[in-house]
Order: sequence, then C-alpha cells, then structure tokens
Amino acid sequence: MNSHPFSLSIRSARHDDEAFLLGLLPRLADFPLPEWRTAGEIARGDRAILLEALHGRIEHAAILVAELSPGGERAGYVFATTKHDYFTRAAHAHVEVIAVTPDAERRGVARLLMQAVEQWAGRRGYRHVTLNVFDRNSRAKALYDSLGYEAETVHYRKSLS
Repeated sequence: MNSHPFSLSIRSARHDDEAFLLGLLPRLADFPLPEWRTAGEIARGDRAILLEALHGRIEHAAILVAELSPGGERAGYVFATTKHDYFTRAAHAHVEVIAVTPDAERRGVARLLMQAVEQWAGRRGYRHVTLNVFDRNSRAKALYDSLGYEAETVHYRKSLS
C-alpha cells in the first residue's frame, strides 16, 4: 500500500476471492509458534472450514473482505461462524479467522474487520463474539484487548510422548 490516504470498505466474500483468502492463511502462523505446532498444520486446519463457508456449505457464517479505495485492492478478511455457548446454549458469533496483508498491518484494517463482524453479529441478535488466539500471538492479543475482548477460558496442553 502507498502512504497516500485511503479509505476502506467491507463487503461479503465472493467466489473470486478464494485465492486471496487462501493466500493469507500462512499469516495465521506469523508469530512464535509453540514447539508442537507448525505453520502448515495451522493453515491446513483453517483451509477446509474457510472453503466450506465460501462455497455456502456452512449456515450462519460470514466472510467479510476489506478493500482499499480507490482501486479495490483487498487488504484482509474476517471469517465468523455461529457457535452456541457451552453453558447457556445461546447462539453467538465466533471469529474463526482474521488475516490482513503484510502491507495492511498496523493500518486499522484488522480493527475495521472486527467492528464489521461485531455489526454482523449484532444484526443477527447475538449478544457476544468469541475467538481463540494463541497465547504467544502478542500482536493479535493486543488488538483484541484494545477492542474490549477479555480472556474467558485458557486451553492447556501437555504432550505425553
């Protein structure tokens, strides 16, 4: 992206966004990974569900793409599904993936995408949005903290081999 002023718009993903969406999956592992995880498995883990949603095989999901104006250059996306709270069974939005291009980092794109998914959730009558984040992903955690997200549970893991 150039340093000139730009504006962002958000739209629903289209089938012709597939290569862009998949191309950003490696960004999901762009932080110090736990020793038992690889960038490839993280990308593969999100690839299948992302394609299912893009091709309309997941109900109550949204993939929202950020575009720069002028020009329509894609800068990132957020993918959310509908989940049900473990304790109350109430439906809520769950951010599965959020990714921005390297050039869009620290330009407000991720913040705008999170606001867009919150609006999507609000229109559906959902009362909250959840997401998972790797503990070592300090950049993402800082964004979520700045947007008012709070840790609720912590997932622990122990290798047995």
